[in-house]
Amino acid sequence: MEYTDQIGNKVELIHKPKRIISIVPSQSELLWDLGLRNELVGITKFCIHPDEMYKAIERVGGTKKLDIEKIRKLKPDLIIGNKEENEQSQVEELRKEFPVWMSDIYDLSDAYEMMSVLGEITNKSKEADQFIKTIKDRFSELDLVQFTGKKVAYFIWYSPFMVAASNTFINYLLEKLGMINAFSYLSRYPEINAAQIKSADPDLIFLSSEPFPFKEKHVAELQQICPHTGIHLVDGEMFSWYGSRLQFAPDYFKTLDI
Repeated sequence: MEYTDQIGNKVELIHKPKRIISIVPSQSELLWDLGLRNELVGITKFCIHPDEMYKAIERVGGTKKLDIEKIRKLKPDLIIGNKEENEQSQVEELRKEFPVWMSDIYDLSDAYEMMSVLGEITNKSKEADQFIKTIKDRFSELDLVQFTGKKVAYFIWYSPFMVAASNTFINYLLEKLGMINAFSYLSRYPEINAAQIKSADPDLIFLSSEPFPFKEKHVAELQQICPHTGIHLVDGEMFSWYGSRLQFAPDYFKTLDI
């Protein structure tokens, strides 16, 4: 069987995979939710959901610092990664020895395609299709007028400050909620300084819980830079995890008191 991943590489599989390593948190959770609990033999230290999976499955390092030797010992017949979250050099090293299927997610249609293909590869198409339907239905019911037209800066890192700009899944979701990304003129995850933040003059600042865990003290610091801006701590998983956790995102967005 031959499959093409989302970065255009051909992945050949002799049989349905029986030993899968996932090196991306949102996709690890998806595989677990699809029912592949016996097939999943390796995850990263950041694959924290669900807790049962985190405690039960061997961890093979971080998303960007994989333990290649441990992966070899687990003898996977499929590794599932992501272009943005994993280091290209490590992925290329793994591809020399194992089938590696890579996702590349910028919007919901990419996420649906990833779920569909992984469902096909693992013989879980019915389960994957149900997740896709649930997520589509819940997003179709989303109508958050309080966000419409608001200019937002979405922070992912501190010291230096880094934000989610254009050409990211986070930016896609912000726009889907009707917001304007204050840093859409930049690309990916740029570093910015206090002067740029002040000049952008956002209506809202979202401080994500990941990859940097922003706290109330950071709210106070940014309030000094933008005294008239509404600053909120937000659940980064709801804005950036593109697997089965997406089913919970619309209800979370409804709870944001902006």
